[in-house]
Amino acid sequence: MDHFRYEGGVLQVDRVAVPAIVRAAGSPCYIYSAATLRLHHDRIAEAFAALRPRICFAVKACGNLEVLRTLVERGAGADIVSLGELHRARLAGCDPARCVFAGAGKSDAEIEAAITAGVGWFNIESEQEFDVVAAIAGRMGRPARAALRVNPDVDPGTHRYTATGVRETKFGVDIDRARRFFADRGRDPRCRLEGIHLHIGSPVYDVGAYEAALGRTLALVAELEREPGVRIGMLDLGGGFGADYETGRSPAAADYARVIVPMLADRVAGGLQVILEPGRTIAANAGILVVRCLYTKRGGRRKFVICDGGMNVLMRPSHYGAFHFAWPVQVGAEHVPPVRRERLELPGLERCDLVGPICESGDFLAEGRDLPPVSRGDLVAVFGAGAYGMSMANRYNAVPLPAEVLVDGDVARLVRRRETLDDLTRHEQDPADLSIGPDGPEPLVSPAIAASQGAPA
Repeated sequence: MDHFRYEGGVLQVDRVAVPAIVRAAGSPCYIYSAATLRLHHDRIAEAFAALRPRICFAVKACGNLEVLRTLVERGAGADIVSLGELHRARLAGCDPARCVFAGAGKSDAEIEAAITAGVGWFNIESEQEFDVVAAIAGRMGRPARAALRVNPDVDPGTHRYTATGVRETKFGVDIDRARRFFADRGRDPRCRLEGIHLHIGSPVYDVGAYEAALGRTLALVAELEREPGVRIGMLDLGGGFGADYETGRSPAAADYARVIVPMLADRVAGGLQVILEPGRTIAANAGILVVRCLYTKRGGRRKFVICDGGMNVLMRPSHYGAFHFAWPVQVGAEHVPPVRRERLELPGLERCDLVGPICESGDFLAEGRDLPPVSRGDLVAVFGAGAYGMSMANRYNAVPLPAEVLVDGDVARLVRRRETLDDLTRHEQDPADLSIGPDGPEPLVSPAIAASQGAPA
């Protein structure tokens, strides 16, 4: 599953002890395992090898430059949803041609910059977005390639915030609209609509959900290709594969491939390009968050373990009700966890709420969790935090962002320094007048782009 394990009661990352890392980097901090990142990338590549897929890592899951470089060096492209993520991918050495640009709210400036950079594909989410991309590409004289995001109306059984393949969602279009979309826009030379994008949600533990979604999508593709001049040359299956937040919770990459590969093998032999956009399944178990206990207290029948990081450094528990296995970094032999599960039958455990320092009642990392005794100063590791952990961290309550460390074998490197108080206010130190008026700055939307949208410049 990953390269985090207890040796002599002390948590190790590859061949480095976590307490030694925290002494150098402080807490809270994120710690990533390079070996685990490579392992999970390679398992997907091997499982889907028959389809010769382009694996585009979802930058939104974990955008640290060294994490991205580790995966780009493995051959990964990037799934991006903003100009900032494109910037990160390029700094990490990713060729923009190996990027797919998704997201329901791409700005005009982002579209223009992505076309200029040579992004491989735009994943289109609406009719109006397509028209804007086509207008900008036409003005620039640089045709874009696009895939239409289609919602096959399959419920993946995940949290409602991350179920994106049903009909009522801000992402993509339903199958009926997809037919009209290709009929109306499928022959526009400015933005060549040549692909289908499919992303039903995350994490998806039911392999059958992919089978149902892909079956409906392939039926749509067959119908579309009966029209003269329409050919679907790319199918982007998105991501959403699960991660082991609990030991053995997620199917293996091979389990997903066992269903998907036979459905696409003939089409790939005929020239179809397949793109995968894994994020969580590569990064989640490759990272932990380490926090330090500041205080313990009783509140009625509940014991609170108050730590130096909470919803500000890991939003998933408070935002999604997500489960993360949490355990002290140093334990006695009787408390070394044999597996990572919500309930472990070990002696001397005490039911606790693991909470953070933020002034919100919803600030918690784990509630009602049976833990070994935790005292002031003890370190606690929150597992499965490598995806949507640091990337969703925030500065609420004016708390600086934590450090990030990447461990490769016996070498630990600080790959993002801890923010300072000066960092918190750096962009507010020199206020300046906007000088709004007839001689003020250029508008945020250029006149040419505004005209292409039928809006006043």
